[in-house]
Amino acid sequence: MSLSILSSRIFTRIHGFRHVSLRNGYAAYSRAYTSRKRFTEDHEWVEIHGNIGTVGITDYAQKALGDVVYVELPKVGTVIEKADVIGAVESVKAASDIYAPASGKITKVNESLSENPGLINKSPENEAWLCKINLSTPKELDELMDANAYDAYCAKG
Repeated sequence: MSLSILSSRIFTRIHGFRHVSLRNGYAAYSRAYTSRKRFTEDHEWVEIHGNIGTVGITDYAQKALGDVVYVELPKVGTVIEKADVIGAVESVKAASDIYAPASGKITKVNESLSENPGLINKSPENEAWLCKINLSTPKELDELMDANAYDAYCAKG
């Protein structure tokens, strides 16, 4: 294996970039998008890694809810259909159901939310993910909004 190929692979693993071409002796890199995030009209997000979707509520939703005091998580092993209620979030102001953005089987839940529901207010689109779904119909995700479309949707109010 040549040194340039090896260094390209190491760079990709460390920085998430992929080697694209060689120009004037320098390698050009582009962001390797191995995952993508989609959004629902009910303010859930799903980030896709292969056939697994990580689900949570958006920053917009947590701001509307206020201080989160309780999170009801789905049970691991539950088979769900798109738009099924998979949990709930309660705040000092309101309660809101969480809907499945796609069909599949719940494979993992974020147990830390049971002890620290306020994590949703601090990191709704990162650390406060709710569950992971093994997607049975990944094509359903094509019906969801990308980040730009979701931002425009929220701007409409």
